[in-house]
Order: sequence, then structure tokens, then C-alpha cells
Amino acid sequence: MEEIATVSREGGLHRDLGKGQVIMISLGGAIGTTLFLSSGVALGYAGPSVLVSYAIAGFIAVVMVFSLSEMAVVHPAAGSFGTYAETYLNPWAGFVVRYTYWAAQVIATGFEAVAAGIYMTWWFPASPVWPWSLGFATIVLVVNARSVASFGTVEYWFSFIKVTAIVLFIILGLAQLTGVGAPAVGLRNLYALPGGFFPHGAGGTWMAVILGLLSFVGIEVIAVTSGEAANPKTTIPAALRTTALRIFLFYVLALGVVAALIPWTQTGGGVTVTESPFVKVLARSGVPQAAGIMNFVIVSAALSGMNTNVYLCSRMLFSLSRGGYAPRILGRLSKAGSPVAATMLSGACILMAAGLAKFTPKAYSYLQGVALFGAIIVWVLILVSHIAFRRVHRAADLPVRMPLFPVMQITGLALLGALLVTMGLDKNWTLSWRVGVPWLVMLTLAYFLWKRTARVAPGAALSPAAPHAAGAVHD
Repeated sequence: MEEIATVSREGGLHRDLGKGQVIMISLGGAIGTTLFLSSGVALGYAGPSVLVSYAIAGFIAVVMVFSLSEMAVVHPAAGSFGTYAETYLNPWAGFVVRYTYWAAQVIATGFEAVAAGIYMTWWFPASPVWPWSLGFATIVLVVNARSVASFGTVEYWFSFIKVTAIVLFIILGLAQLTGVGAPAVGLRNLYALPGGFFPHGAGGTWMAVILGLLSFVGIEVIAVTSGEAANPKTTIPAALRTTALRIFLFYVLALGVVAALIPWTQTGGGVTVTESPFVKVLARSGVPQAAGIMNFVIVSAALSGMNTNVYLCSRMLFSLSRGGYAPRILGRLSKAGSPVAATMLSGACILMAAGLAKFTPKAYSYLQGVALFGAIIVWVLILVSHIAFRRVHRAADLPVRMPLFPVMQITGLALLGALLVTMGLDKNWTLSWRVGVPWLVMLTLAYFLWKRTARVAPGAALSPAAPHAAGAVHD
């Protein structure tokens, strides 16, 4: 079966990820520290209406991932949305989206490492955060330097631990709410506190959407794994359906339990976080060592998020190298099929990001703001690429189809644009613009400089004029 140009260009990666691994990796990518730690900040912004905030963010995420999955099934490649932007928009878009996503994931891995360090201070309150952060970052780099099968196995179990923990947390929380074994807490915290369900009005609810969106960043790993999935035509749609449903249920139920059990007035309203609200809930449950067990689970969740992010970083650099946009050494694979050089370069940058914890207690907040700016730019380009993709491919020919096209995409783009404007105007998030805008300008200048001086043309992109051939994949 004839391969498409991009699959050939990014050849050599081993298709060793099974269906179960892809599903758990995609779940793990979207369930990380931003659910366990930043949800406390979101509660401070919105109060009980945080449930509405996360529903809005979840809608944007579902639109993005359905759009992305349509393209991933037709064009399974490690470069994923960077390749699609290059093909259906222009080479500049492919260049910018891949480098921006790489930078965003490097920074995201840094704040996951900082979060893991914060969690460790629950057991070791006198210890600084930064040594833990650097140590955890080093561990996940070693895992990712091995084969993709090793990555898949480790990430499967990391994800299994935190998914199981969320289910048990929901069960224990519901027991407290309904009075199983103790007086019922009830739902009064959702409506009876000052301000009711919307204590800070629509503005507070909207600000919490920012944290909600950050929680869902990572779900796009579904598309990146298509380049190493054993059977992407069946694996990707299955992962899409399972992930979208489970994440919605986990977030709504878990946050509902947190909001009902912890008065939002006890969560604060700033962007600096020191303890997970999930640990607070279990500390009140009466179950021996429940809070400590949940803290262990949250540390594993941070490591899971870091593990997935390093994978994403290395595949973006690998794709850039194979496309001619980065040094050739970054496109080389080890005998195990892993882009070790791309992983190590990403790792060096991740260690620098994690090391920020040594210099400021606000490292987590600073890093997550900058990472979110980059992620929103990437999601915008994914949706724009998908609109262009649909001009070439008939919906009836697609194995996975996004309903209500293009209304859903346009709505998603409008919401993402509004979130960017909000971040630029809010003092707690404006750093994301002060870093993000110069980054985009620098990338654009670098692209045109590269285009002018490159001696070798970049690898051929996909051929959008051949939709039927584009679906061909080597199994």
C-alpha cells in the first residue's frame, strides 16, 4: 500500500502503541496537575459556577479534538497538526505551530515538575520545591529516551493510577455528601454561601474558563500518537470517543464533589497555589491516610503529565527536523525507534523551566500562563487547518466526522479569541502576552530568514489533492 509523503518523511518510528495504551495516554494527557491543583484557583475565581466554566472549556476541547482526529485518521503522522497546518494552510503556519507547541509543552512540563515539587512538600514541608522538580524531570527524560513501547507502558500505568483514584475520590466524596457513615454534608456549599452559585458573577465564571482550558491541554496527544499507533484507523476513533466521554464525566463529577464539599471562600482567589483541593477533601473524609494516598496519586499524575509532554516535545522536534526546519540530528532515531537527540534537547529546556522554582514561589503560575498562550495559538491553527481540510475532503469519505461543521469550529475559534483577549487584559495573566507575542514575532522572523538562506528545500508536505491516497497507511 503506497504511503503518503509525510508518513514516508517521518518514517522509522515504531508502531508499537496498542489501542489500550493510546486510550490511557490520551486520558493521561488531559488529566494532570491542572485538575488536581489549579482547580482550587478556579474555585476562587468562580465559586460553584466553576462547573459552568469547565463545561465551556470542555466544549472547546471537544471541538478541537474531533476536528484534529478527522485529520489524524486520514493523515497519521508524528508531526500531526504541524503537518496539517503546513499542508492545508502554508509552510509558515506549519513552522509556527510546531515550534510554538514544542515551546508550550516544554514550559508545561516545567510547571508539572514544579507542581510535583509542591506536592512533595506536603510530606516534607521544610524541603525546597526545586530539587524535587529537577529530579522528577530527569526521571521522565530517561523513560522517553527509551523505546516508545517503554513510554506507552509507563504512561499506561500512570494514567491507570490517576483514573482509578479519581473514581475512588468521586465515590468517597459522594459518600460524604449523602451521609454514608457520617452526617451528610449536602449541597449547601453550591448555593447557600454569599453570592450563591455565581458569587463573582459572569466575570468570575469566565476567568475560570482559562483554568478549565488549561486542564484540557494535552488531549491533542491522541493525534500525535497516530504516527506510532499500531492501527490508527481504528485506534484513533476509539480513543476519541472514550476520552471525550470519560474526561467530561471525570471533570464534572470530580469538580462537583470538590465544590460541594469545600466552601469556595476557603480556596482563595489568587493564582498562587500551595495545596490540592482534592487532598483537602480527603483529609476531611475520616478515611485513614486518605489524604496521603491522594497526594501520592497526584504526584504520579504530575509525572504522567510530564511523561506525555516530553513525548510530545520530542515528536514535534523530530517532525521539524524531518521537514527540514530543524537540524538533521534531531530527526535521527535510536535502534529502539526513539528520537533521542530531540528528547535530550527538549529535556535541557525542561530542566531550565523547572529550575525557575528556585527563584520564585510563583513559578507554577508564571509557567502555566505562558504555556496556555502557546496552546491557544496551536488550537486556533488546528481549527483553521481543519476548515481548510474540509474544503478538500468530502465529509462522506471521512472515517471520523465532526458534527455541525463549520458552526462548531467557528464557535470554538470565537471562544479561544475571547480567552486570549481576556488574558491580555488581566494582570494575573498578562505575562503570557509579554512572552507569547515576542515569541511569535521571533518565530516569524526566523522562518523567513530560514526560507531565504536554506540550501535544501523542506520535505514535501501532504498532497491535499489526493484525499483517497492520503488515507493509506502502513500497518
